[in-house]
Amino acid sequence: MARKRCDGCGQRVRIAGGIGDLWSFEGGPSGGLTLELADGTEYFLCFDCLGRLPDDPTPDDVAALDGR
Repeated sequence: MARKRCDGCGQRVRIAGGIGDLWSFEGGPSGGLTLELADGTEYFLCFDCLGRLPDDPTPDDVAALDGR
C-alpha cells in the first residue's frame, strides 16, 4: 500500500492503486488527491484539508491549513 504525506496537515494518507496494491491485494479508496491551483502550483491534500479550503483557494490558504 502506498502512502503520501498531506501538504496541508502532514498526515500520511493512503494512495489507492499502483504497484503497492498489486502485491498486497489490499483494496480501498484513496485518502486524498492532488489539487492544482490557478497559479499552477500543486499540492497533495487529504480529504479533511480539502474540506477546510475556501472556494477558489490560494497557496496562502493551503499554508494556513497547518496552523488550523
